[in-house]
Amino acid sequence: MPSGSLTPEAAHTSTRIGWRLALGLTLLRLALAPVLLVMSTVKVAGPVIATVLAVGFLSDVFDGVVARHFGVATPGLRGLDSTVDTIFYLAIAYAVFRLHPGPLRALAWPIGIVLAGEALNYAAAYLIFKRGAGYHAWSAKAWGALLFVALLMLLTTGSSALLPIALIAGIIAQADTLAITLTLPQWQSDVPSALHALRIRRGAVGSPT
Repeated sequence: MPSGSLTPEAAHTSTRIGWRLALGLTLLRLALAPVLLVMSTVKVAGPVIATVLAVGFLSDVFDGVVARHFGVATPGLRGLDSTVDTIFYLAIAYAVFRLHPGPLRALAWPIGIVLAGEALNYAAAYLIFKRGAGYHAWSAKAWGALLFVALLMLLTTGSSALLPIALIAGIIAQADTLAITLTLPQWQSDVPSALHALRIRRGAVGSPT
């Protein structure tokens, strides 16, 4: 399939259904972003925001599961998934800030580092590969899970105890993503870590031309 293809080449009915389901789950998360902005503007209660967060998180988990199950995890679909993740979690961050500004202000520096790392990773990927990163690395998945639990706790109980741990994981994930971008010989999706990227680079250098 083409390196930047969003849709799968196969025309089987099950493949089309799987692709549409995976895409639908991804677009559900995208649709929830403006909903979160509206809800935060009218100061909807934290547990309600937490419910939207949970729906978005589950859609993030299962769009990849569905795509892999049906063999439709195209580079374009995986790249879209990463972009939608960023939009959704920025909307969540804004909603949380409107409800709990104190804990977020107290963690302004690590939050700023994570956001700067996100921007740097997008810039680096576009400069080197002309497209955004879509690696779905292990570190990014761990960060996503920790961030989900930390925000869920903050929204439902008001406790920000896990947020510093999630932000440390976020900084590590951003560094890992940048290392992957700087190491890969060419863009590809689903690179578990910088070590895997190094192995891919060594394989590309060692392969006959």
